[in-house]
Amino acid sequence: MAKITSKRQLTIPKAIADQYRLESGDEVQFEPAGEAIRLVPKRRGRELTVAERLAIFDRSVKRQRERERHRRLPPASDRGWRREDLYDRGSPD
Repeated sequence: MAKITSKRQLTIPKAIADQYRLESGDEVQFEPAGEAIRLVPKRRGRELTVAERLAIFDRSVKRQRERERHRRLPPASDRGWRREDLYDRGSPD
């Protein structure tokens, strides 16, 4: 885990820096992502083509589908309540 210094500087863990080939002096951009912050390294050299970006997107969709396939959710009827119950809860009737 990284810690922010009093000067608001952040050290990137070596394993992450090595994995993404980040080096001293490289520029990164911070982007808000809901409850998280994305750190996006500035690309060295050429920008990715549309085909390359789509290939990356397709791989990420495939990984997400694999994760969802292994996740076991109970059927809606087994959870002990119905969606309609949410709207009746707490009413004076």
